[in-house]
Amino acid sequence: MSNDSIVILEGARRTPRADILHKNREAGVFSRYTTTQLGGKAIAATLDATEVDKSLVGHVVMGMAQHSHRDSIYAAKGMAWRGGLAQDVPALTVARICGSGAEAVAVGAEMILAGVRHDRARPFIVVGGAESMQYPFCLYNARGHEVGGAVQKYGPIDTGKLARGTYLQDMLLMSLYDPSAKMAMANTAEELARRYQISREEADEFGYRSQRLAREARDAGWFATETTPVEGELAGDKITVQHDTHIMDDVSLAKMARLPAAFEQGGIVTAGNASAVVDGAAAMVIGKESDARQHGARPLARVIGMGVAACDPQIMGWGPVPSTKRALDVAGIKGDAIDHAELNEAFAPQALAVIRDLAELGIDPERFNPMGGAIALGHPLGATGAILTLTCAHALRRTKQRYGLVTMCIGGGQGISLILESL
Repeated sequence: MSNDSIVILEGARRTPRADILHKNREAGVFSRYTTTQLGGKAIAATLDATEVDKSLVGHVVMGMAQHSHRDSIYAAKGMAWRGGLAQDVPALTVARICGSGAEAVAVGAEMILAGVRHDRARPFIVVGGAESMQYPFCLYNARGHEVGGAVQKYGPIDTGKLARGTYLQDMLLMSLYDPSAKMAMANTAEELARRYQISREEADEFGYRSQRLAREARDAGWFATETTPVEGELAGDKITVQHDTHIMDDVSLAKMARLPAAFEQGGIVTAGNASAVVDGAAAMVIGKESDARQHGARPLARVIGMGVAACDPQIMGWGPVPSTKRALDVAGIKGDAIDHAELNEAFAPQALAVIRDLAELGIDPERFNPMGGAIALGHPLGATGAILTLTCAHALRRTKQRYGLVTMCIGGGQGISLILESL
């Protein structure tokens, strides 16, 4: 990294993370929002809270894993104008699946440090990520039919006029299957459980820990400094969503033990020890430390290390181990220097395998996810990396600790890691 380091400015904000379904039946409270709308809300809240004039923002880089709505193709540009930025601010959408939000931080930092496309007159970049997991059903084998028959150009489908052989597929479910691994994402976690001899009891205990710690953090108000309330809708009524909705107040190990294996006969991954499917977004403003000083903006944390690595897609969840090794090397610190670690809990056995191996690098297992993780809080794919980054930065500030790790696995067999230094 350059001597003139990249800093995250104070004011980084996220939306609450909201279940895509309420009680697994009704539309979730954010179901009426597209990914670009959620991202715009996060950007607007961040710009309102950050001590930098909007006119000094020269670029936007936002992560998004998958197109979920008609406007998703416009992604980062749509988020930028919805967030209140001028139309002449360019925007880039990046997609590294589950690591997209962290990738946005990395790409934004690299754009500034490389200087090739950096706007010196507008030296700050908005980075983050957003995801509406309200993925649609996709219609196949409908090409070749005249528009205006079964399919309207901008309107609905007349199912009675669809030709034989057309069919629908759930974009959410089919996206979780990796052809290179020849298995779904949850089955890669089952494979790690076998290789690391992780039991169902250990997986449930980890899931219970996530819920317990998330509930304690919520009740203590620790998420309040990073979260902007968002108006949602439930059963036709407008409500203000202030907290992550998947945190459970009545969870117990006994209840978790009664849940059936969800993906393999005799498996250990259940609905209680896997990440929740939620909608959400996050944003932050980054820039050079010298530019922050020049413009009177207060930095929250310094980005001192980054690492990306790949691994066997059948154990895709192991990716944070090699990526963290690389990030620590770039940062020039050892694992035992890490005070706070945010690891995306895609699945309990995946997280446990990673924590076990990273402990060999000196990272204390108790320093991982002390405020809960995705099992309790949810995993909005393209947003997660950004959410964990600002959560880590805010937590380091609150606890007066120095070094933080942000890391997550990535479908297809990758990992991405960031090292933060609190300021």
